[in-house]
Amino acid sequence: MNKQFKFTIKSISFDENYNPSENTRITTNFANLARGNKRQENLRNALTMIDDRFNSLAHWDNPNSDRYSVELEIISVEMDIEGKGQTFPAIEILKTNIVDKKTNERIEGIVGNNFSSYVRDYDFSVVLLEHNKNKTEFTTPDNFGDLHGNLFKHFINSDSYKQNFTKTPVICLSVSSKNTYHRTEYEHPVLGVEYLQNELSMTDLYFNKMGLQARYFMPKNSVAPFAFYFAGDLTGDYTNLELISTISTMETFQKIYRPEIYNANSTAGQEYQPNLSNQNYSLTDIVYDREERSQLAIEQGKFTEENFIKPYREILEQWSANYAL
Repeated sequence: MNKQFKFTIKSISFDENYNPSENTRITTNFANLARGNKRQENLRNALTMIDDRFNSLAHWDNPNSDRYSVELEIISVEMDIEGKGQTFPAIEILKTNIVDKKTNERIEGIVGNNFSSYVRDYDFSVVLLEHNKNKTEFTTPDNFGDLHGNLFKHFINSDSYKQNFTKTPVICLSVSSKNTYHRTEYEHPVLGVEYLQNELSMTDLYFNKMGLQARYFMPKNSVAPFAFYFAGDLTGDYTNLELISTISTMETFQKIYRPEIYNANSTAGQEYQPNLSNQNYSLTDIVYDREERSQLAIEQGKFTEENFIKPYREILEQWSANYAL
């Protein structure tokens, strides 16, 4: 079955005036900030944190730590299954752009960073819950993540992606609280000290099916390593400024959403296991409702089941079973 699903890519600026669209997952990092009475203050503070962190890492020829600013675009990907103009919001990611105020250049950054997907909500909040219902031991279905992974790879290899972006995505996430990470001797000039983990996490396996592998680095003055998911060569395919744009953006989000790990008052040592029960951390001034986010993930998973999986199940299953790059 050689079916070419059609992808449409749209872009909107993520700035202090940003308002989430109707198709945006409300649990998405950037969308969650843009809600409530303090929405503009939240956005302004987060963007300031990103710029400050970027300048602290891009310290060369930057004596006043104010040479650069980061502009963010929200990239929304809509998918047309049958070619009839009926689209489903498949993926949302962030693209960074770097403004060099010294040279007046606007430098293209990295696409990826944050990763948002309704089908992932379906997998984790519907499929997994149903699969493990009334079971004493937690397991995953044999084909868990296959459809999502194939859809992602299909998008990355599509003409739509290649016409809009020159490099493959880098997605930066929190490390797994179930794994132990061991510090190595290798230190990258921007990514920082590399860590290795004791085993693959469920997220690692899920992203492997998307064609992405992970490396774990703790940048200078960070307190915990980050998981960087990529295809290709993380340290060879991207410039230092590109990598800094991802670090500064995603560390800011993680300080807001995972302060127990990324805004902790102690730094990861030779062996490190993230602890979401850690009480020794600081809060940012940015408002975030983590409990609401968990509840909405289930609602969004059910929305995907009703509006994407059920209507197109036969097409999707047949396509995914025969998918090959």
